[in-house]
Amino acid sequence: MSERRIPVDLLVIGAGPAGLAAAISARESGVESIVVLEREDFQGGILRQCIHNGFGLHRFKVELTGPEYAQRDIDRARELELDIRTGVTVLDVTPDKVVTAISRDRGLEEFQAKAVVLAMGCRERPRGALAIPGTRCAGIYSAGTAQRFVNLEGYMPGRRVVILGSGDIGLIMARRMTLQGAKVLACVELMPYSSGLNRNIVQCLQDYDIPLLLSHTVTNIRGRERLEGVTVSRVDDSRRPIPGTEREFDCDTLLLSVGLIPENELSLSAGVKLSPATSGAEVDNTLQTSVPGIFACGNVLHVHDLVDHVSNESAVAGRAAAAYIKGKAWQGTIIPVRDGEGVRGSVPQRINLPDAAVDFSVNLMFRPAQVYRNHYVVVRADDRPLSVRKSMILTPGEMAVVPMSAELLEKCRGAKSVTVEIREDKPEAV
Repeated sequence: MSERRIPVDLLVIGAGPAGLAAAISARESGVESIVVLEREDFQGGILRQCIHNGFGLHRFKVELTGPEYAQRDIDRARELELDIRTGVTVLDVTPDKVVTAISRDRGLEEFQAKAVVLAMGCRERPRGALAIPGTRCAGIYSAGTAQRFVNLEGYMPGRRVVILGSGDIGLIMARRMTLQGAKVLACVELMPYSSGLNRNIVQCLQDYDIPLLLSHTVTNIRGRERLEGVTVSRVDDSRRPIPGTEREFDCDTLLLSVGLIPENELSLSAGVKLSPATSGAEVDNTLQTSVPGIFACGNVLHVHDLVDHVSNESAVAGRAAAAYIKGKAWQGTIIPVRDGEGVRGSVPQRINLPDAAVDFSVNLMFRPAQVYRNHYVVVRADDRPLSVRKSMILTPGEMAVVPMSAELLEKCRGAKSVTVEIREDKPEAV
């Protein structure tokens, strides 16, 4: 090892809810040498600008705002005396867990870690990915950028607003802009269903009489120096604009809520295999990636709906990283997890089933490919149905979670693969 490299047992990249939960659980599992590197100047990640409530109901059994939720983990990390360094940009991660970082205070540093947890979060899909015609005038923002302006910096992006996309951040910003005195003219969604949680549709749009235009999209942008208006058109089943359905909205602001992308540039430099379905790492049930000793959790793994799920998942990654560092990582049979009919982006992508019977469970998570009503979520080991659960409604805007108990996992032993699928008919489970 180079003399310039700083030895550390566990290096966590990101001090948002995922990174904090992973570091906390690793310390509670007995790892003493832990360094957490955060690009921003403050801990807490995106939660700092999420001043609305609704966080923590699952994990803490109380309703919190984003900053309140983050502060609980920040306080716990302080109690555990974790070494969390803010204002540090990680430049590179290698497959042998050498992490290169730079900061104003410390300059360029290299760390040699025994294990690495990737917790970099996600970013918003920009306008350039949408191919909307029109000028590059002022007044067009991603919903998250507008949220930061309003909630952290005290600036209003505009007064007459159209929102393209119905992701949760866009829905929440529809309410936030309204409460700040703006007029939100419409929320425009390309798909025939919303991509956000149903509770946000009700609380952020319907409660404020903001129209949700499904199967619509923005087809033109007017304005040179500043946005003056947008054209909205209905789309057909192929998502192509239908001539003659154009509607004009005079507005000074267009917010884009058109999807989130896991921030995986460092994962690629580390040689981690990514899933084309989730754009995050492929992991097993311990959240270990294709590179031994490198783990991934939170929105860098797959985009979550609830931060409670992020924290619980990341705690698993922290405990697994601790076991790896101590030489106690599970060694077992690897069973691939497949996406069946109606299922998109199952996580984990493989189950590491210990050779000896171990009392553990796995939550299989996925997004439905479309809206399903009164269908069954079926988990099969090869051709044998193991779990059959009926759901009143399944929608791409809400993550589906299928708990796999130790008993069900034992029934997977000897199977070549496990498949998750959505079916209209009910098979008999074994």
